[in-house]
Amino acid sequence: MTEITRYETGARMSQAVRANGMVWLAGQVGHPGESVAEQTRTCLAEVDRLLALAGSDKTRIVSAQIWLADMADFAEMNAVWDEWVPQGHCPARATGEAKLAAPGYRVEVIVTAVI
Repeated sequence: MTEITRYETGARMSQAVRANGMVWLAGQVGHPGESVAEQTRTCLAEVDRLLALAGSDKTRIVSAQIWLADMADFAEMNAVWDEWVPQGHCPARATGEAKLAAPGYRVEVIVTAVI
């Protein structure tokens, strides 16, 4: 039987789930009112924190999905991503435009990593 560990579990969801040597993170968002760059930094700091909590780190990310409220913000988000992602350890990544959960959210980052 596979052991499943859930982190920061609430009534609706967990912020991270670890099973079978993998960790899946819920979508991480910034704070409404922040710029896209600031929201991206906030998202990525939470990714770092949650991966560490689950026993992994950003060099172990295998897949990332990034949702932007407006694709016009792609370059601004990428500038922060490029500073954060460890060269030589870039994951497979997809970026798309979507209406996010609240109007103030401009970016959401979802990652899957190995332990």
